[in-house]
Parts: sequence; C-alpha cells; structure tokens
Amino acid sequence: MASAVNIVWNYCNDISAKSAQRGPRWISKEELRALTAGSSKLLDLPSQVIQSVTDEFLTRRRQRGQPKLRWRGRKAFGWIPLTNQDVVLAGGVAHFRGKRLRLWYHRPIEGRIKSGCLTQDARGRWYCNLVCEIECRTEASGGVIGVDLGLATVATCSDGARLERAAFYRDVEPKLAEAQRRRRRRQARTLHAKIASRRKDSLHKFSRELVARCRVIAVGDVSSSQLSTSSLAKSIHDAGWGILRRYLRYKCDHAGVAYVDVQERGTTRICSACSRSTGPQGLADLGIRQWVCSSCGQLHDRDINAALNIARLGCETLGLKGSGSSADGLGGITRMLNHFDGI
Repeated sequence: MASAVNIVWNYCNDISAKSAQRGPRWISKEELRALTAGSSKLLDLPSQVIQSVTDEFLTRRRQRGQPKLRWRGRKAFGWIPLTNQDVVLAGGVAHFRGKRLRLWYHRPIEGRIKSGCLTQDARGRWYCNLVCEIECRTEASGGVIGVDLGLATVATCSDGARLERAAFYRDVEPKLAEAQRRRRRRQARTLHAKIASRRKDSLHKFSRELVARCRVIAVGDVSSSQLSTSSLAKSIHDAGWGILRRYLRYKCDHAGVAYVDVQERGTTRICSACSRSTGPQGLADLGIRQWVCSSCGQLHDRDINAALNIARLGCETLGLKGSGSSADGLGGITRMLNHFDGI
C-alpha cells in the first residue's frame, strides 16, 4: 500500500512539473483529482486515500514554492494517509479497509477520529497516528515565561529554570562512525533512532513541565537552519531548537496557553532592569556569561537577562500593556498579565 501511495505521489509530481514547463500556471487541485479518478481499483487503494495524497502534495508544493518536489522511491519511509471512514478501532485492533492491524496504544484514544496516517520509521517499525477531535482544555495557570535558546544551555527560562545541553549525538558519534565505515546499515539506523528518541524524550519532558506552570510563553526566534551551515552545525542540530518550539506550540494550544515567537536580536545586550544596551556584544564577548550594567549597576546572568527581555517582548506582542515595566523584572511582567483577557 505504501508503494501504491508513492506511485500516486510521483504521478502528481510528474504532472505538476510538466504543467510548469508548458506555462506559468501550475496544475490545480481539481485537475489532479480528475486525472487520478478511477485509479482506486487499479492501485487497490481507497479513493479517499488517493485524494489525501494529492492534497498533501499540493500543500507541500505550496510551501516549497516549486512545481516539482522530491521523488518517493524505495528508500522513502512508508506513508499511508487515512480518513475517519477508513479506520475503525475495536480494542487493540484497527480495521483498515478489511485488514486487521494489531496496535499497542501509546495512550488511550479520546474523542472522535478525524484523520490519521500509517507511517514507517528508519528501523522499519510502523505507527498508526490518529488525529482526534476533543474538547478544549483550559489548564493555564501562573505567569509569563520567556525562553532563550542557546548552545551552552539549550533553553534558559526567565524564572531561572534551565534545560542543560545533553550530548545525544556526541555520545554515540564514535560508534556511529564505526558502523558507517563498516557499512553496518542496520546498526547505523538503530543508533540514529536512539539519538532521536533521547532528544525527543528530553524536549517532551521540559516542554510539558513548562506549559504546566505558566499562562504565556515567549520564545526567541533563533533560526537553526541559518546557523546549520557554520562550524557549530552538529551542536545546533543536537540542541533541537525547532523541535522544542514545535512541541511548545502544540502543547500550548492544547492547554490554553498563549505562545508567541519574538525577535531575539539584542536581547542579551539590553539590561532587563533599565532597558539600556550596556551588555557585552560581538563574537569576542561571547564567553562573558555574567555582566554588570554600567547604567543601573544590576548584575545579570546573560541567558536569564535575555529570557527576561524575550518575556517583555512577548507581552508587548500580545498587547500586555499596563502598570508593569521592564524595570520591574518578573514582577512587572506578571502584573502585565492581569490586563490580558485573550486567553
């Protein structure tokens, strides 16, 4: 079935590329659906699955801004989209179009199933991912938290909490290099999966704990993709900034917590007490982790000061303006929250 899905994807990819060669207008959703209509019996795929593949292709094409995307071949991980009409759960078994799939639940299924997909990972294991519609839960409590992302510490919060850097990749790098040199592909895939699982586990725990104790989360917009071309590429990918932001975004949405990305430029130099730019700057001063403001005399931890400024910028972005000011530190930011009734 995954091979049949790849055939549909590659067909849409080929037609889209040819339509771009003929003129500036790319093939539309209605035209793709008309061209793939009637192929359900030939490919032994439900028509809803074929339509889901074409819709996903058009979504990715719009995101990339290119008429031709990457081909899905034998090395591509298996992927089969589902609709609520395709899958029926009965205890630990999922009935998918006459096929019985035994499941081990990650957690109990709640609400009405809307859609989902069957996916394969690098180790050949298959997962059934279901999107369910449930009632919105309001768990938000606490104040405003700013999060500064970095390498020495993966994440530093404005209240002093930190996510220390763990060398998920560096710990197994020698063993992984040996497996690749000896062409032990199965061992290499297992090590890569172990690295990813450890990183996700750490970020899941940190993001869950952070969402449970605040009402507003502001995160700096540091870009890992722009910095991944530097000499620190391995450390940047190992930190998982993008993964952490994604986890925080959807967990905040589920818990009723406000989430905002703010521009972090200059947050390490600006004093969170007097708002004057008196801190260390430039590559030469990156090693300075504590500094004293020459204007007000306040002693700052570099990362916590940046997180405080990010929290202030998050309040300004969300319209939290009130009696609190940057000079009040966390207390002022918390008072700003009393003027915000949009959660």
